[in-house]
Amino acid sequence: MTADVLVVVALALVAVAGTAVVLTHDPARQAVTLSLSGLALTVLFVVLQAPDVALAQVAVGSAVVPLMVVLAVRTTRTLAARHREQKRT
Repeated sequence: MTADVLVVVALALVAVAGTAVVLTHDPARQAVTLSLSGLALTVLFVVLQAPDVALAQVAVGSAVVPLMVVLAVRTTRTLAARHREQKRT
């Protein structure tokens, strides 16, 4: 009974975190909410007694993917700024 409640709470947490990612429009902020969503999935995997999957999720979903998104956004903005400067001159 208690395990079922924990699963439902973890699923609700994942649903809220996923919705927050979708509703966030700024890509830099979206990377942060994506990281929080990864942590929510980690909690779900721990509750479902899958510690190996939870460890992988912490590494990939909460750290690597958001970092890649932030770096891609930063690179894109930097290149766009350089392109605008070149057009002015």
